Amino acid sequence: MEQFYLAALQKVPGIGSSRIKALVDYFGSARQAWLADQGDLFLSKCLDSTVCNNLLGQRDKIDIHNLAEVLFKKGIFLCSLSDGGYPMLLRNTFNPPYVLYYRGVLPKNDKLVAIVGSRKASVYGKNAANMLASALATAHVGIVSGAARGIDTAAHQGALEHGYTIAVVGSGVDISYPPENAKLLARIAESGAVISEYAPGVMANPGHFPARNRIINGLARGVIVVEAAEKSGALITADFALEEGRDVFAVPGSIFAGGSKGANRLIKQGAKLVDSATDILEEYSWETGQVNQAGPELSHDEQAVYSLLNYEEPIGIEEIVTRLNVLPATAAYILLQLSLRGLTVEHSGQCYTCAAREGIE
Repeated sequence: MEQFYLAALQKVPGIGSSRIKALVDYFGSARQAWLADQGDLFLSKCLDSTVCNNLLGQRDKIDIHNLAEVLFKKGIFLCSLSDGGYPMLLRNTFNPPYVLYYRGVLPKNDKLVAIVGSRKASVYGKNAANMLASALATAHVGIVSGAARGIDTAAHQGALEHGYTIAVVGSGVDISYPPENAKLLARIAESGAVISEYAPGVMANPGHFPARNRIINGLARGVIVVEAAEKSGALITADFALEEGRDVFAVPGSIFAGGSKGANRLIKQGAKLVDSATDILEEYSWETGQVNQAGPELSHDEQAVYSLLNYEEPIGIEEIVTRLNVLPATAAYILLQLSLRGLTVEHSGQCYTCAAREGIE
């Protein structure tokens, strides 16, 4: 029941990670801190009078058994800094959260790399993030990201194809943010982990994301930045990585794209340039697994359509019809078959690109 007393303490206004740690250190357990009388709380010097009164007030409102039942029904677990299962790399950071809430399964080892980048990502950026995550997951490397729009989403999707991924969120783990990623977060919880230092029910808040970024960095051996403007959350994550002595990698982008200036600047400042998963695997002497995939076996008509596509600029079905002199229905059928095999990606307006896969030219 200790973990549920931790959850109860975190519900008290004014009690955060540092005060929970101080209370547990003083009283010996979260349970003893929760049950302590006013005099003992005053003597502990862990709380000021306002927060002390908040705790006494909340104690009358919160039923520990009901709280435990609610968390169980939602599939939410807790892990404290003193638990053996607490992620080892995160434990060794300057300011690790004392309590982690999670859905799914926490990582078993430190073979983890973070992939972060712009929410307003280009097709190139999303393809690069997806390709790297997929290839690394194939080599049994866990992918950590923040479940945001753009690069984060592409990284999680790529990792889910072949392995394990962690989504660190700036809300409670029972809140889907952004809303369109509800299904993605559910999939991640099935085979990976959705993690937060915020209690269930806490909504996403702009002030939460810098703190969320330190956890993303803290969980991983290194951080790969894929597309980032000169001032962005991805660069905050990279800064955290440097402060903690973690590695920073960057995927180069177009010199004409504002969304690539941050990543390109990191490379100029010494971040290792990454253009394939092999760069990461070699950096840590990890086994390459089956990173390189065989090229797709295509029929003559499929090859004709596929050869018109690229990884960066979507091509409309009208252009395919014109250049190949085929019926629209024929082009649409071929594109559907390629999509079902994971070879193409459809964008708005019936436009298509190749789906990035390492080892395919």
